[in-house]
Amino acid sequence: MENAKYLRRQWGSLVGFLGVILLVYFLLTTDCSEKAPLRRVLANVNGRELKLDTHDRLQVVVDNGLVQVTLSRPAGDVVGIKYNGIDNLLEGRNERDNRGYWDVVWNEPDGHDGLVGRIAGTQFTIIKENKDQIELSFTQRWNLSLRGKQIVPLNVERRYIFQRGISGYYSYAIFERLKGWPEVSFGQIRAVYKLREDKFRYMALSDDKQRIMPTQEDREKGQALAYPEAVRLIDPSNPELKGEVDDKYQYSSEGKDNKVQGWISADPPVGFWIITPSNEFRSAGPMKQELTSHVGPTVLSMFMSTHYAGEELNMKFEDGEPWKKVFGPIFVYLNSVSTKKDLQKLWADAEDQMLREVESWPYNFIQSEDFPTAGQRGTVIGQLVVRDRYMNEKSLDWAESAYVGLAAPGEAGSWQRETKGYQFWTQADKEGRFQIKNVRPGDYNLYAWVPGVVGDYKNNTKITIKPGSEVKLGLIVYRPPRNGPTLWKIGIPDRTAAEFYVPDPKPTLTNKLYNNSEKFRQYGLWDRYGDLYQDQDLIYTINVSDYRKDWFYAQVTRSTNKRVYEGTTWQIKFKLESVNKNGNYTLQLALASANFAELQVRFNDLSAQPAHFSTGLIGKDNAIARHGIHGLYRFYSIKASGNLFQEGNNTIYLTQSRDGSVFQGVMYDYLRLEGPPQW
Repeated sequence: MENAKYLRRQWGSLVGFLGVILLVYFLLTTDCSEKAPLRRVLANVNGRELKLDTHDRLQVVVDNGLVQVTLSRPAGDVVGIKYNGIDNLLEGRNERDNRGYWDVVWNEPDGHDGLVGRIAGTQFTIIKENKDQIELSFTQRWNLSLRGKQIVPLNVERRYIFQRGISGYYSYAIFERLKGWPEVSFGQIRAVYKLREDKFRYMALSDDKQRIMPTQEDREKGQALAYPEAVRLIDPSNPELKGEVDDKYQYSSEGKDNKVQGWISADPPVGFWIITPSNEFRSAGPMKQELTSHVGPTVLSMFMSTHYAGEELNMKFEDGEPWKKVFGPIFVYLNSVSTKKDLQKLWADAEDQMLREVESWPYNFIQSEDFPTAGQRGTVIGQLVVRDRYMNEKSLDWAESAYVGLAAPGEAGSWQRETKGYQFWTQADKEGRFQIKNVRPGDYNLYAWVPGVVGDYKNNTKITIKPGSEVKLGLIVYRPPRNGPTLWKIGIPDRTAAEFYVPDPKPTLTNKLYNNSEKFRQYGLWDRYGDLYQDQDLIYTINVSDYRKDWFYAQVTRSTNKRVYEGTTWQIKFKLESVNKNGNYTLQLALASANFAELQVRFNDLSAQPAHFSTGLIGKDNAIARHGIHGLYRFYSIKASGNLFQEGNNTIYLTQSRDGSVFQGVMYDYLRLEGPPQW
């Protein structure tokens, strides 16, 4: 008897000791800062074993004690998310396939364009199930017999991962085309969540882009503007929004900045967030602009689209071409606080969670062999420098803050039009040193562009990544476009028009979110050009004008009367003390965007026919209408014979000649006139 008591005492001491150890570990490894909602902290200890209910042939339910998710079966749509006392965070008034889904826009060669199809599985499989993790699969398969039936011509396997103690879930999809399948192109692939309108009214995209949003009914009662996405709120349910403009494109973001975004409910105080821990599966590089969240309330995860680029970003497949790509995983994260006064902590916590997800990438718990772990990936390191003999004759300049990336082999700058493969980008340090980690095995070229330096860099060496490999490139040199010394320059070579003059919107067409930042997101700025330049087009005088005040952000058309537009001609006036009639001058011209435009350049002779240079018809970016300060980057090195110039006063005429729409035009990134080569 005494021995039994002794053993019980010893066992109790051991359990107590282990409890203390676990508590200390919990306190050391858990973010208990003031800005971290208590509910998420407690989730780490209160999460119970996962439960999977598959008894209903029409749905699957997963519950980890924190979140309960209902998925349609076998389609694989998210039809219900129960969390923190709310029976469904998604809009229950919608049909079951219109709450949490993936869809695709595609075009067929027979002329069927803009087809929209939902991804809907026909087979449900449990990939993994234990007390700590469940991974589920919903698969849609296509074959040639389905051709012409407006079913997305892809094999798609959507997967969902649920873990013990995690306030949310992971989602990804494996898209595949088999060899021998017909020609097709895809214009958009995305995941969509439609939240409860009676709960989620506050949208948060970044630290400085957060606001109370109107409802769909507010939009329907509003004044239609130049295109369907834009409305002026006339009688909104929230009087503070009266008179403002709402347009989903105003909330777009560059991929490099879009890692977490979502919505907040005030009653009860709950946050719904989409976290994107990596851009490797997104298309067209780090500056590609995409939609985020908008009225609905709707949350998007955009994997690829033609937004801010046009048809050049269609994912095109030739007849018989095979392909496979993994989109995601993304993380649907849910958090809560106890009182409304702490609502802002939900955003702060979502940011913290995003950083944890980024640090954990690539995840080590994904069950698909198509998703390589960290040990199955490789690394590329190097140092990029810039050699511009007319800027620094004797030495090299560090490529400070350069964007350096790996993408499919191609020409310099081809990465911004590349959609089929994976891309891996980083930003160099002050001395141009870079490390690109966690690169999937495959063949790549290394690309870069340097803020403050014109043009695109490409390393001509094909880089092959193997599992566990480390490729050391050493010192690599970028020689940007340059033919002679700088005579003058306008703007900053940063691939955007953000440094130029962006006017205030008309007082009746504002969105208060952008009163103090990103003014270019305001509606109707294209019309302000005609207000500011009523009698003549823009004239810019070198050494007198200031591009920050005197160079309009976009060269748009001019309205002559209602719905009639004409092209515009801008002038750059400058003086030359001497002219080398036998030499060649160079106008280095970089465009940040073009939309159904043709830019003609003439030197000192506006009547010259043909123009001394023409881009021809270029661009379908639509960045002017969609409040983007850039689209696709285009660069032109325009040579001009010395006999086109004269000593004293000179004028370069820039004519945007296309005139069918108010949204036709170009945005400039940078202009530089160079004299003849000196050596």
